[in-house]
Amino acid sequence: MILTILIMVIATVAVAALKLAPRIGNSRVVYPTTPDKPVPFGYQMAWLAIRSRDTAAVMDALGLDAGQPSNWNSGIGTVYDPRLGQNHVFISPPVNGWTFVVGLPLPQPMGRSFADKAMPLLLDLGDHFVEVQLFMAFPPVDLFAWARMIDGRLVRAFAIGDDGIIWNKGKTTKEERALGLKLFELRGVRDRRGDAGGPLILHPTEDHVMQVAQRWSLDPTKLGPKSGPEAMGVIARSPISWRVERLRKSA
Repeated sequence: MILTILIMVIATVAVAALKLAPRIGNSRVVYPTTPDKPVPFGYQMAWLAIRSRDTAAVMDALGLDAGQPSNWNSGIGTVYDPRLGQNHVFISPPVNGWTFVVGLPLPQPMGRSFADKAMPLLLDLGDHFVEVQLFMAFPPVDLFAWARMIDGRLVRAFAIGDDGIIWNKGKTTKEERALGLKLFELRGVRDRRGDAGGPLILHPTEDHVMQVAQRWSLDPTKLGPKSGPEAMGVIARSPISWRVERLRKSA
């Protein structure tokens, strides 16, 4: 099942890239203006799930410019494109009351040597919307994260990278416990067995991120033609303020 979903995601991105390629020229991209139905994303990606049907309000709260109208196919193709995906995010049409903001330029949970721009963004969005969620699943740097704001309150935030745990705020939720995750660090311990005899899961995977997303809002890898009507989203350039910033060492 997991392999099937992954193949669907890769196929969708490949088709989107092919449709974009002839329209890229002279440093300008012209996006198709034909509405289409939702397409999946999620693997090797970051996204916000915001409980709102107001695309303009989401963009305003994020400080994004007007952007360009784009359908799902080209929007997801753009954020997965090696060049365009470096500084663009896709704001999706609403799906079952949720608006997605998709793209790797989103502020990421960072280690102590870098400015944390993700948590301030979440707290700010929490002042504007009833519920805001952040997810990251990026195996190339072992970065996996999920966070949830409800009614302006941070309920849970967990993030782990190749250097260990970055966030561990709030109580572990029942949805996380249901996955069998033991979200603590045991450096140098391998093949450790739990009390019930099963292996301890010390580090989440992409699929764990998707399962948390499914329990909190929607699993984006399962989006498809039956998920919503034909509609248009927006492609916008990510703000400079989102860029990774290393902290200066004090003298």
